[in-house]
Amino acid sequence: MKTSFDIAVFQGDGIGPEIMAPTTALLSELATQGGYGLTFTDAPAGAAHYRETGESFPPASMAAARAADAILLSAMGLPDVRYPDGTEISPQIDLRKALTLFAGVRPVTIRPGQPTPLALKGGQSVDFVLIRESTEGLFYTQGRGEVQADEARETLRITRAISEPLFRFAFDLAKSRKASGQGPGKVTCVDKANVFRAFAFFREMFDAEAAHHPEIAADHAYVDATALWMVEKPWAFDVMVTENMFGDILSDLGAGLMGGLGLAPSADIGADHAVFQPCHGSAPDIAGQGVANPMAMILSAAMMLDWLGGRHGVPAMQADAARLRAAVDGVVAEGRVLTRDLGGSAGTAEVAAAVREALA
Repeated sequence: MKTSFDIAVFQGDGIGPEIMAPTTALLSELATQGGYGLTFTDAPAGAAHYRETGESFPPASMAAARAADAILLSAMGLPDVRYPDGTEISPQIDLRKALTLFAGVRPVTIRPGQPTPLALKGGQSVDFVLIRESTEGLFYTQGRGEVQADEARETLRITRAISEPLFRFAFDLAKSRKASGQGPGKVTCVDKANVFRAFAFFREMFDAEAAHHPEIAADHAYVDATALWMVEKPWAFDVMVTENMFGDILSDLGAGLMGGLGLAPSADIGADHAVFQPCHGSAPDIAGQGVANPMAMILSAAMMLDWLGGRHGVPAMQADAARLRAAVDGVVAEGRVLTRDLGGSAGTAEVAAAVREALA
């Protein structure tokens, strides 16, 4: 059984390095206590690296990502650093495409005591997962769209080669959530099949996969209705699966329900590789001030431990993932040590220390 793992670390831009440092420190402590090994290898990339070197994603960094057991990636991009065509520098998207990371996993959890704009009643909680296809859809022609004097075009692409494993992933996740008591065992296909033939094709493949899982409920929802229901009755969802652009938008809505992007972790998972990163941006306006919220980065690291532990049969890693999530939940629920985005005044180091205390 493998118990030592190589992690490629992309420090990111803006606040990226500030939230990565306490995260890897917590991971190292957990690994030492848990009897498994984590080796971190820095992989330079991003907007700041491009500004300094003219190269946004060095081949050596891509090679490190391919060779790693998992990839931990912090916030990327700077609004004032772009390619000559005006597009943003996004190594995270390059990784998704190069490593075929088709399943973008965005958990949405609201625990008692957690800040939320929703009017939840008496201890009511929300716990669902949005799975966003991350390699094609409306992002397929990213940077290659056609722009003419009087019109512009982008291509939405949906393929069987990506959609079928995406749906298998969604149903497998619903099964594991049901087995652990975390969900009822339901997958919702979010699309716009009433308007677009591509989404009718998407839905047909979903239904074909659903037929192989009679123990899991399957239904459909149009994306506009889903946005409404995520606000009106988010507890009705378990696992949702959708196209790239729809998932991009709905995942930010999910983060808003959780009280902000500072509590929103994510993973992009393929057949052989996985990237774990916070959903938020690089926040260059507060970079260097020591006030960034590290919780989404820490929760993304917990997702990495869970994925590695499940993939390689290391229960200690999965147990530590649960401990790390519980520690963050406890700090948020207590409300004593929170960063400004969550209504507090604590800094990055204080929050990381509070999570460490909660773990103990």
